[in-house]
Amino acid sequence: MLITQLKSKDAIEALAKGKTVIINCKGCQEVYFPEEEALALQKELTGIDVTALIESDYICNPDNLKARFEKYMDRIEEADSVLVFSCGVGVQTVAGLFEEKTVGAGCDTYPLPGFQGVTPMEYDCAQCGECYLNYTGGICPITACSKSLVNGQCGGSKNGMCEVNKDMECGWERIYRRLEMLGRLDILRYPTKVRNYAVPGDETK
Repeated sequence: MLITQLKSKDAIEALAKGKTVIINCKGCQEVYFPEEEALALQKELTGIDVTALIESDYICNPDNLKARFEKYMDRIEEADSVLVFSCGVGVQTVAGLFEEKTVGAGCDTYPLPGFQGVTPMEYDCAQCGECYLNYTGGICPITACSKSLVNGQCGGSKNGMCEVNKDMECGWERIYRRLEMLGRLDILRYPTKVRNYAVPGDETK
């Protein structure tokens, strides 16, 4: 099981630029999504030009995502940024589909004991708490890097490939290329952000 927790209002407002599309994943049997809280928070967002608010389920399935979003494509293409309220897998799926857009994560993802489900996914989420996707162009450094490095690539990658898994692209080279395409390499100049691993309601962990 997974549980998603909303990021703070200030953190979410800082993600959006210009025209913004908001995507709410209503979740699946394996994910808890605070739907009512998310909608209430989205109504309070200021300084954001929301051009569309889309609700769906199973946005972690690329084929389902394309079919569900087909009627919204004009508004998505006109948008400057996309805010996704879902688990980390959903955010990565949207970022993979709209590579030219700034895609932000409105939630953090935490693990809960129980069945993980059988949803076909192209991306992975380590459910590590405070989500890093907003700093890495929608590519997770925890799962895209064999060493789960959060402060840049190691010295072992060669020709864009991982030294641990020769068939795997270096996650941090992917992150660099994505940020370069988005014109956001400035993000890499900031000090590494220490993530909060604490489970909601238990700050001792």
